[in-house]
Amino acid sequence: MEHVQALRDAFWQALQDRFGDRVVLNGHAHRLANTLNVSFVGKIGADILAQLGDVAASTGSACHSGRIELSPVLAAMGVPERIGRGAIRFSLGRTTTSDEIDHVVTRLAEIVSA
Repeated sequence: MEHVQALRDAFWQALQDRFGDRVVLNGHAHRLANTLNVSFVGKIGADILAQLGDVAASTGSACHSGRIELSPVLAAMGVPERIGRGAIRFSLGRTTTSDEIDHVVTRLAEIVSA
Protein backbone atom coordinates (compact mmCIF):
# COMPACT_ATOMS: atom_id res chain seq x y z
CA MET A 1 0.00 0.00 0.00
CA GLU A 2 2.98 2.35 0.31
CA HIS A 3 3.17 2.50 -3.50
CA VAL A 4 -0.54 3.35 -3.75
CA GLN A 5 -0.24 5.97 -1.02
CA ALA A 6 2.70 7.57 -2.83
CA LEU A 7 0.64 7.73 -6.03
CA ARG A 8 -2.32 9.21 -4.14
CA ASP A 9 -0.07 11.88 -2.66
CA ALA A 10 1.46 12.62 -6.06
CA PHE A 11 -2.06 12.88 -7.51
CA TRP A 12 -3.03 15.41 -4.83
CA GLN A 13 0.15 17.39 -5.44
CA ALA A 14 -0.51 17.45 -9.20
CA LEU A 15 -4.06 18.68 -8.59
CA GLN A 16 -2.79 21.43 -6.30
CA ASP A 17 -0.16 22.43 -8.85
CA ARG A 18 -2.72 22.56 -11.66
CA PHE A 19 -5.73 24.08 -9.85
CA GLY A 20 -4.30 25.92 -6.83
CA ASP A 21 -7.07 27.21 -4.57
CA ARG A 22 -9.73 25.94 -6.99
CA VAL A 23 -9.29 22.42 -5.54
CA VAL A 24 -9.81 21.48 -1.88
CA LEU A 25 -8.89 18.29 -0.04
CA ASN A 26 -11.85 16.74 1.80
CA GLY A 27 -11.04 14.75 4.88
CA HIS A 28 -8.19 14.27 7.27
CA ALA A 29 -4.54 14.17 6.21
CA HIS A 30 -4.41 10.62 7.62
CA ARG A 31 -6.82 8.76 5.34
CA LEU A 32 -7.10 5.56 3.35
CA ALA A 33 -4.02 5.03 1.21
CA ASN A 34 -6.04 4.35 -1.95
CA THR A 35 -8.60 7.17 -1.74
CA LEU A 36 -8.46 10.86 -2.61
CA ASN A 37 -11.58 12.98 -2.05
CA VAL A 38 -11.33 16.49 -3.45
CA SER A 39 -13.70 19.29 -4.36
CA PHE A 40 -13.47 21.54 -7.37
CA VAL A 41 -14.64 24.90 -6.01
CA GLY A 42 -17.69 26.33 -7.75
CA LYS A 43 -18.18 23.21 -9.88
CA ILE A 44 -20.54 20.23 -9.72
CA GLY A 45 -18.73 16.93 -9.18
CA ALA A 46 -21.35 14.94 -11.10
CA ASP A 47 -20.90 17.19 -14.15
CA ILE A 48 -17.13 16.71 -14.09
CA LEU A 49 -17.43 12.99 -13.56
CA ALA A 50 -19.87 12.62 -16.47
CA GLN A 51 -17.19 13.97 -18.81
CA LEU A 52 -14.26 12.13 -17.26
CA GLY A 53 -14.92 8.75 -18.80
CA ASP A 54 -13.47 5.47 -17.64
CA VAL A 55 -11.98 6.56 -14.30
CA ALA A 56 -12.46 4.95 -10.88
CA ALA A 57 -14.27 7.84 -9.22
CA SER A 58 -17.62 8.75 -7.73
CA THR A 59 -19.40 11.71 -6.20
CA GLY A 60 -20.77 11.89 -2.72
CA SER A 61 -23.78 13.94 -3.71
CA ALA A 62 -27.19 12.79 -4.76
CA CYS A 63 -29.24 14.27 -7.57
CA HIS A 64 -32.95 14.49 -6.81
CA SER A 65 -35.28 16.02 -9.36
CA GLY A 66 -32.42 17.88 -11.01
CA ARG A 67 -31.22 19.31 -7.69
CA ILE A 68 -27.69 18.61 -6.49
CA GLU A 69 -27.40 18.13 -2.74
CA LEU A 70 -24.32 18.24 -0.55
CA SER A 71 -23.21 14.86 0.75
CA PRO A 72 -24.39 14.36 4.34
CA VAL A 73 -20.84 13.33 5.28
CA LEU A 74 -19.31 16.51 3.86
CA ALA A 75 -22.07 18.57 5.47
CA ALA A 76 -21.31 16.96 8.86
CA MET A 77 -17.63 17.82 8.33
CA GLY A 78 -18.61 21.47 7.90
CA VAL A 79 -17.70 21.68 4.20
CA PRO A 80 -19.52 24.67 2.65
CA GLU A 81 -22.03 23.74 -0.05
CA ARG A 82 -20.27 25.75 -2.80
CA ILE A 83 -17.19 23.58 -2.20
CA GLY A 84 -18.83 20.26 -1.36
CA ARG A 85 -20.99 20.15 -4.49
CA GLY A 86 -17.77 19.81 -6.49
CA ALA A 87 -16.63 16.71 -4.57
CA ILE A 88 -15.20 13.68 -6.35
CA ARG A 89 -13.73 10.61 -4.66
CA PHE A 90 -10.96 8.95 -6.68
CA SER A 91 -9.89 5.38 -5.93
CA LEU A 92 -6.44 4.07 -6.73
CA GLY A 93 -5.31 0.46 -6.82
CA ARG A 94 -2.16 -1.60 -6.92
CA THR A 95 -2.18 -1.45 -10.74
CA THR A 96 -2.64 2.33 -10.95
CA THR A 97 0.28 4.03 -12.72
CA SER A 98 1.71 7.53 -12.61
CA ASP A 99 0.91 7.85 -16.33
CA GLU A 100 -2.75 7.22 -15.52
CA ILE A 101 -2.64 9.89 -12.81
CA ASP A 102 -1.09 12.35 -15.27
CA HIS A 103 -3.80 11.53 -17.82
CA VAL A 104 -6.59 12.15 -15.29
CA VAL A 105 -5.08 15.48 -14.22
CA THR A 106 -4.84 16.55 -17.87
CA ARG A 107 -8.45 15.52 -18.53
CA LEU A 108 -9.62 17.33 -15.40
CA ALA A 109 -7.86 20.49 -16.55
CA GLU A 110 -9.69 20.30 -19.88
CA ILE A 111 -13.06 19.69 -18.22
CA VAL A 112 -12.83 22.13 -15.34
CA SER A 113 -11.46 24.94 -17.52
CA ALA A 114 -14.20 24.55 -20.15
